[in-house]
Amino acid sequence: MSRYVGAIDQGTTSTRFIVFDRGGNIITLAQKEHAQVFPKPGWVEHDPLEIWRNTQEVAGAALAKAGLVAGDLAAVGITNQRETTVLWDRRSGKPLYNALVWQDTRVDQLVAQYARQGGPNRFRAQTGLPLASYFSGLKLQWLLDNVPGARARAQSGALLFGNIDTWLLWNLTGGINGGLHMTDVTNASRTQLMNLATLDWDSKLLEELLIPRALLPRIVASSAVYAEAKTPVLAGVPIAGILGDQQAALVGQACFRPGEVKNTYGTGCFLLMNTGEKPIASTAGLITTVAYQIAQEKACYALEGSIAVTGALVQWLRDNLGLIGSSSEVEKLAGEVEDNGGVYFVPAFSGLYAPHWNERARGTLIGLTRYVTRAHIGRAVLEATAYQTREVLGAMEKDSSIRIPELRVDGGMVGNELLMQFQADILDVPVVRPKITETTALGAAYAAGLAVRYWRNREDLVSNWAVDKRWAPRMPQERRSALYASWQKAVARSLDWLD
Repeated sequence: MSRYVGAIDQGTTSTRFIVFDRGGNIITLAQKEHAQVFPKPGWVEHDPLEIWRNTQEVAGAALAKAGLVAGDLAAVGITNQRETTVLWDRRSGKPLYNALVWQDTRVDQLVAQYARQGGPNRFRAQTGLPLASYFSGLKLQWLLDNVPGARARAQSGALLFGNIDTWLLWNLTGGINGGLHMTDVTNASRTQLMNLATLDWDSKLLEELLIPRALLPRIVASSAVYAEAKTPVLAGVPIAGILGDQQAALVGQACFRPGEVKNTYGTGCFLLMNTGEKPIASTAGLITTVAYQIAQEKACYALEGSIAVTGALVQWLRDNLGLIGSSSEVEKLAGEVEDNGGVYFVPAFSGLYAPHWNERARGTLIGLTRYVTRAHIGRAVLEATAYQTREVLGAMEKDSSIRIPELRVDGGMVGNELLMQFQADILDVPVVRPKITETTALGAAYAAGLAVRYWRNREDLVSNWAVDKRWAPRMPQERRSALYASWQKAVARSLDWLD
């Protein structure tokens, strides 16, 4: 009997393969970074072939490290960076162009063009999403119109499109030799091409966004057995779960009841609230998305607040300014001072996402005086994550009419205790870190494991969840209000910087 479940966690900066046991504990893992390509300001690309090579490499490395073989795995799930757009030739298997990453802003003019014809919420009723450079549909339109011959080849059925989950599934299950062209409902909901009510591609949207249906993958549930892997390292293992990374973290945090909320602190920050089987239309700057769909059950929905730059700001401090040697050093640097010295950093490097959705905003470092040191800037970098989270949490409470009692947190930044305490302070809500913080990969493993009955039901998953540490707010209300008011002033200065 297979002892474990594996997860491919394909993120914005790296790919990992993690193996979990029945208790949700990590047995082994391997990780490899891939190149970040910046051809022009605002353009962000990845090489899909490099990602596929890394996926195979880390799967093999993780299994070898623990002395495991493919037969030890009951199933494998996939979780992925969402919205990142791949277009490839179905016969050769080669991408026509680099993947356009979710952060990429090259379609700003298309966003403005469609907004002029119907406003920024033109497609929100069907998709739950505002017009923004974030989502896949306009990125795909750009590829079809800017790669020579792409549109004609797409219309003839020669090309395939997908987010990274679709690209990996196709390759894992045979590629040019019969690979499955599918995506799950969570990833499909990030294309701005799927209708939230029907959970199918919307013919009117395809027509308006000039997308040939022949390109598109079949939409399936997040937890189901799709096929067995054919790639050598995982040959014969069922591929049985797909979830976009933030929905995977929601599942990994066992947020199965309406009103439960998690925040993942990675390259960006992503707050999701489970809203149950009915989508809630946002009026406060959030997006409505699919949370997950287990087999033949009804889909569950979520409200989401997407923040583009959080952990990426720490990387920028390291790589662009050289103020720290490694990302982990930022906590020590920020801890050298008691407060931010009046400095605020709004990291609108590619505009601001929720709740502002302002494509023309740009990064702002404000409040500088001769008193300010590199430590104050380091602290402002961390605090920016907490302030942005408060903005989104406030919008979530407004939309849902639910007072959030605690915030479950995960991701790479939750080991930063200074940040977690400040997060609790500025929210005036307890912040809770689970014992297993690799919740994105764990959610993908859970989806796959449920499909093959490795776990019997969601109650098994809930019983795995346990608290590692809880931070209670301890900041006086007057100071909390003053700090947040200054943050809001800083955000106002960053908005509409570009004409």
